Amino acid sequence: MTKTLRIALLVASVPTAAFLGTSAALLAQTGTSEPGKGISAQTSREGITDQEIKLLQQDVRDQRRQIVAANLPLTTEESAKFWPVYDQYISEVTKILDSRYAQIKEYAAQYATMDDKQATDYIRTLFDADKALMDLRVKYMPTFEQVLPTKKSAMFLQMDRRLEMMIDLQRASLIPLINTK
Repeated sequence: MTKTLRIALLVASVPTAAFLGTSAALLAQTGTSEPGKGISAQTSREGITDQEIKLLQQDVRDQRRQIVAANLPLTTEESAKFWPVYDQYISEVTKILDSRYAQIKEYAAQYATMDDKQATDYIRTLFDADKALMDLRVKYMPTFEQVLPTKKSAMFLQMDRRLEMMIDLQRASLIPLINTK
C-alpha cells in the first residue's frame, strides 16, 4: 500500500481514538507504542477513497458534538441559541481541517523525495492551519458570548481547544517526521 494511503487512513482514524480518551485506545488501534510506526488493521486493505475519509471525518464531527453536548451544561433556551452557532463554527473548522488533510496527503506523496523547499512549505502550511484555527476561535468568541453566559462560552472554547489538541497529538504521533536524508 502506498504511504499516501496509509497516512490518509491513519489521519482519518486517529480522531476516533482521541474521543475514547486513552492512549491505550490508540495503542490498541495501531498495535504499537512507537510514534509514527503504527498501522491500524484498516490499513491492511488496499486503497481508501476520499469518500471514505469524508465519512470518517463526519463520524469525528458527530462524536465531537456528542462530547460537547454531554459536557457543556446548557438550559433549553441556551441550547436553542448555541447549537446553530456551533454548527456554523464547525462548518468553518471543517474547511480548515479539510485543508490540513490535503496537506497531509501532499506530504505523504512527497515524503520520499522531499526537498528543502517542500519541507519548509509543509511546515509553513501547518503553522498557517494552526493560526487559522486560533483566529477562528477568536472570531467566534464574541458570538458564543452572545448566546451563552461568559463562563459557559469560555468552557466551550476550552473544550473545543482540548479536543483539537488531543486529535492533533494523536495524528502527529502517527505521521513520520520529515526524512533528513
